[in-house]
Amino acid sequence: MPSRSRAAGGLPSREQILAFIQQSDTPAGKREIAREFGLKGQERIALKHLLRDMAEEGLIDGKKTAFHQMGGLPKVTVLRVVDTDDGEALAIPDTWQPDSGAAPPRVRLIESKKLAALKVGDRVLARTEEAGTGWRAHPIKKLPNRTESVLGVIELDGAGKPWLAPVDKRVRNSSPISDLGGAEKGQLVLAEPAGRGPRAGVKVVEVLGDPLAPRSFSLIAIHKYGIPNVFSKEALAEAELAAKLPLSVEHREDLRALPIVAIDPADARDHDDAIWAEPDEADDNKGGFRAVVAIADVSFYVRPTRGAGGGDVDREARKRGNSVYFPDRVVPMLPHVLSSDVCSLKSGEDRAAMACHLKIDAKGRVTEWRFSRALVRIAEVIAYEDAQRRIDERVRTRSSRAKSRDAGAAPDPGVPTSLDTNGVEIGVLENLWAAWRALAAARTARDPLELELPERRVVLDEKGRIAEIAVRERLDAHRVVEDFMIAANVAAAKALESKASPVVYRVHEPPTREKLLALKEYFASLGKNLALGQVITPGLFNRMLKDIADEAEKALVMEAVLRSQTQAYYGPRNAGHFGLALGSYAHFTSPIRRYSDLLVHRALVDAFGFEQPAPQGRIPARSGLADQDKADLEKVTEAISQTERRAMEAERDTIDRYVAAWLSGRVGEVFPTRITGVQSFGFFATIVGIGGDGLVPVSTLGREYFRYDEGARALVGGDSGTRFAVGDTLPLRLAEANPLTGALKFAVPDAEGGQPVEPRGKRLEVKKGRGKHPQGQRGRPANIRHQGKKR
Repeated sequence: MPSRSRAAGGLPSREQILAFIQQSDTPAGKREIAREFGLKGQERIALKHLLRDMAEEGLIDGKKTAFHQMGGLPKVTVLRVVDTDDGEALAIPDTWQPDSGAAPPRVRLIESKKLAALKVGDRVLARTEEAGTGWRAHPIKKLPNRTESVLGVIELDGAGKPWLAPVDKRVRNSSPISDLGGAEKGQLVLAEPAGRGPRAGVKVVEVLGDPLAPRSFSLIAIHKYGIPNVFSKEALAEAELAAKLPLSVEHREDLRALPIVAIDPADARDHDDAIWAEPDEADDNKGGFRAVVAIADVSFYVRPTRGAGGGDVDREARKRGNSVYFPDRVVPMLPHVLSSDVCSLKSGEDRAAMACHLKIDAKGRVTEWRFSRALVRIAEVIAYEDAQRRIDERVRTRSSRAKSRDAGAAPDPGVPTSLDTNGVEIGVLENLWAAWRALAAARTARDPLELELPERRVVLDEKGRIAEIAVRERLDAHRVVEDFMIAANVAAAKALESKASPVVYRVHEPPTREKLLALKEYFASLGKNLALGQVITPGLFNRMLKDIADEAEKALVMEAVLRSQTQAYYGPRNAGHFGLALGSYAHFTSPIRRYSDLLVHRALVDAFGFEQPAPQGRIPARSGLADQDKADLEKVTEAISQTERRAMEAERDTIDRYVAAWLSGRVGEVFPTRITGVQSFGFFATIVGIGGDGLVPVSTLGREYFRYDEGARALVGGDSGTRFAVGDTLPLRLAEANPLTGALKFAVPDAEGGQPVEPRGKRLEVKKGRGKHPQGQRGRPANIRHQGKKR
């Protein structure tokens, strides 16, 4: 007998069905509704029509296996964790396709001792219930994560059957498509497995458009690496409120009279650091300088999450971990109203800053420091190239005057006696350069690792097309800013240590013994010795490089040293910074684009009593470090280290795709290349002056057998003795260039006749390896040299 009475005509009423769906402890589908009301035969067919009518009327939503009230959730459903906050997890329905197009509800998962701590991406079966105006759920069990989504391009075979060609060069095989989801041939799509077995193929879940259109290469990386690129409505609303927080000089040191300047890339949209220096007239610091490094006070506007209410911007910032810089776009860590407006140190506008005051002695040593929350007004924002030009012009002017005086001639009327810079007085820049020369002397005495490795720069035209691929020029202006940033970073770490406060250290550990043994073996193949019984310091590597006269050999050794380095990371325990030869180091100077720096700012607020409560409202009151972050600093730093690595991989992959696109019209041409990696199956080479790593398979080297010498990182011909070793240069023909994957393939031009071409010496140019090298990590370990500025 049914447990509920039915309306006349045999069918339950709409109200009865809604009541059952709401009260059911199990998923309520058509079968369960029919069983509950004792429906059979034709009554079940009539129920199907009734449920369809209720769905069209907006009363219920869902599928025939599980209905729920429109705008609500099934009593039992699968949820996917999208955020974590103070030990609790927020989730959304794993499948959400309402007819209304409404956004999925966010559900707070109640902590369960049966389940381990949940993290973003986890899937759980949970029992849901309404809680006031929101939803909460009790997890029943954790479910296996779905296979990762696949990014690819739609292709059709000869029979017209659709296939997905992956854009990840690590995935070699195409997959059959069971559901196109409205996609067409040639479109870039996001797909997921259609079933459990490999024969099930994939189904398209999102169409992304033309894969070769401007801005598509960065879009591929964004989706491939799961980089958050859309801010929640709550975060945007909170950012707008935060931007209106009043600035008062009452609680800040007024530094608006100082001619502080920001030196940045010409196309930078956010300016988070600015500098000022002048000679110190104090008797105890003759020949020294006073300096200020002013950093955007992001912690005043972005406040940590503390329980319920507010903290939405902070959640989004932590999820991102850092801004990601592509040639065609920036995915910011903070909403634009903050990152490129009120937090950005713009010229001529009052801005909140965290100021690091430095006392630098004549030898460039920082002898004193203090921090303050300040109000600044940047005198000028100057591009690196412009700042360098002004200094160079000043030097030329003084040189011309000196020559005129020595010759007893009148000054050349064509040479100005004072420079009209249309900006700050030239003396402001001269003071900065003078203070930097002192800092540079201290840096030389410290002897950090000196690896000058050029980086590629993709230049786009106004339509987003590739105009040029060039090497980034490194000027003294870059070094000036970098050394001031390093000094401020060290001061921040030591200031927090002096207060026994939590520190987010930037750690770069010495090379591991395994890597040093591999490096020793490689050096032995070059006839050089690396004694491992001594203390390994950056200066040891510098001296080895200095003693090498041949520039080509120096390039080989420099790259080998680079590959021996560990990757830098963030952590709460100090292990020093090997590359910079520093005992204590933190990142303090870029809080607009790095969450690590924001944490350091918050720690400084707590340590030195800089708190400035926000007015009551949605914005959290306190701006210091959250108690939860202090307790979980290990987890927090591990998470932001991972997001940094994610950003590096995404940026590198995007550059690879741009380079491949640049070269795709030049397939068949012969280029000068340098070998960057060797393995038993072939060698990798990069085009000198352009970059991009491509494989030369050993099978294309002719009929001769080649032996792989792992210690020498070389392929050696068994008969001829021909060697292909890391660092060798030789002409190679570009055989393939795939913009979608970023993959290149080369061929030896003279190998068709069975005899490979002999590598022709070595060259000075040193490019970062962009291929996947078995000998070591790809590219440069993160921040061996402080990468203090935006690109």
